[in-house]
Amino acid sequence: MNEPRTEQTADVIVVGAGPAGSTTAYHLAKAGLDVLLLEKTAFPREKVCGDGLTPRATKQLVAMGIDISEEAGWLRNKGLRIIGGGHRLQLDWPDLATFPDYGLVRKRDDFDEQLARQAQKAGARLHERCNVGAPITDPRTGRITGVEAKLGEEKTPVTFHAPLVVAADGNSTRLSLAMGLHRREDRPMGVAVRTYFASPRHEDDYLESWLELWDKRGPGPDRLLPGYGWVFGMGDGTSNVGLGVLNTSASFKELDWREVLKAWTASMPEEWGYTEENMTGPIRGAALPMAFNRQPHYTKGLLLVGDAGGLVNPFNGEGIAYAMESGQIAADVIVQAHARSTPAQRERALLGYPKVLKETYGGYYSMGRAFVKLIGNPKVMKLATERGLTHPVLMRFTLKMLANLTDPTGGDAMDRVINGLAKVAPKA
Repeated sequence: MNEPRTEQTADVIVVGAGPAGSTTAYHLAKAGLDVLLLEKTAFPREKVCGDGLTPRATKQLVAMGIDISEEAGWLRNKGLRIIGGGHRLQLDWPDLATFPDYGLVRKRDDFDEQLARQAQKAGARLHERCNVGAPITDPRTGRITGVEAKLGEEKTPVTFHAPLVVAADGNSTRLSLAMGLHRREDRPMGVAVRTYFASPRHEDDYLESWLELWDKRGPGPDRLLPGYGWVFGMGDGTSNVGLGVLNTSASFKELDWREVLKAWTASMPEEWGYTEENMTGPIRGAALPMAFNRQPHYTKGLLLVGDAGGLVNPFNGEGIAYAMESGQIAADVIVQAHARSTPAQRERALLGYPKVLKETYGGYYSMGRAFVKLIGNPKVMKLATERGLTHPVLMRFTLKMLANLTDPTGGDAMDRVINGLAKVAPKA
């Protein structure tokens, strides 16, 4: 038996060094707090993702001081190409004061590492191969005061202590579950399935979204599925090709989504090379927890950020931007709470975190939940793609709404409509 190591203490423990955890740790460390960032794997490591970043995520990278130049390995994109209903429409990202007018592409196997290293540079103490187990709680109050973990190749038992812990451990979020926070079944869930192909289509100025996802398997008629496909050129000789599917359809559980992806890519033009022999990696899948599907986002010393709190945008399945934004919001709240004089004052500040999240995203996510129910009906989806794509102005409005790209003040008429709808929608 290995003897437990010396206890480690900090102002804040962040569990998980994905985009949410690393962003949280970065902003906490920049503000002078002592932060432990605990990551169960070692970098670089694979994650299931489309690898395409919208201007929302790009803004967060800029705020972290990350070099996003092409020389540093980032590929820029100008907007979104939408294909569906026999139409093809190319839309530039909107020109806004709040967000840049370009997105980025980068493989997740080193995207996450870039963020974690940036948090380290800011002063966060990163432990890789640190598998966090049970929370340590105060038996009188039930409040979390640290975590138990196994560290390194030897799986050495170690305990870490801090007055605040941030759960950034993704959709499975064992830490939240151990603290009694379970997933809400009334919130939508998605699945992303993707692979990489060696392809001449690897260089593309636009992210490409296919709004009609047809299940072409079997002898019967093709079935329209509730979701979308994507093709993102990686600039390195490969394309990231995948699909995002919602759990709002009857076919969600019965279908093998890897097989659906294979059938969908097999229907693509031959010259694109999206065939099994050109696959450069396996087909992988991951869950997309949407629209605040785990709450409360703060309780008993534990804050939830990113996928752990169900922050994925229900309109488009985007998770990275919201993981990073929630990390920055959580860090801001923690920094302010840390400066308060008494435990009661600190608790009052921390209880503001879920309120800020609801104020920021609550109304927009409620609209997203209604949208998800609508497109779960194949007839509605078919009508929307056939009619909508013939109206470029309507589609520009749709792009702004789906990507959540508006100026909160001083924007155009489209911004005012979207912001107004989000304001009056219930913030559940």
